[in-house]
Amino acid sequence: MKIEDVIKSTVNIDDSKKIILNIIYTQSVIGEKFAEVLKPYELSSEQYNVLRILRGQKGNPANMCVIQERMIAKNSNTTRLIDKLLLKDLVTREVCPDNRRKIEVQITPKGLELLSELDPKVIEHEKLFSNNLTQEELSQLNHLLEKFRTLNN
Repeated sequence: MKIEDVIKSTVNIDDSKKIILNIIYTQSVIGEKFAEVLKPYELSSEQYNVLRILRGQKGNPANMCVIQERMIAKNSNTTRLIDKLLLKDLVTREVCPDNRRKIEVQITPKGLELLSELDPKVIEHEKLFSNNLTQEELSQLNHLLEKFRTLNN
């Protein structure tokens, strides 16, 4: 469906504006579908992202700065996300023994188990959107999106 039809525009939209609208709308559609995947687990996409980051640490703790810099949504409140994951016993949080100002966060076995259960559902979600594109189109779209978001100041 064309973006003009989605937003019910009756005026001609230039391509620069159209691509922004398409990206924003596409992100919204993907986000809504992903929220449906996570809803039964009472997780937000940001909480899921934190768990994935911590799993990637391969058993080593991560401090709040490391988590924040690896987040997809850079404006997320990392402390609040960690607090919610703590309440669900999906992570642990401890003061670093070498630097008492540094907080170290680690995924728990329960958190790893949850991600293992979610992995096939997340893959299915990703394929839902990529199935109607060829491998070449997927590579081209990735390349174009990376090029598009590179700002030349």
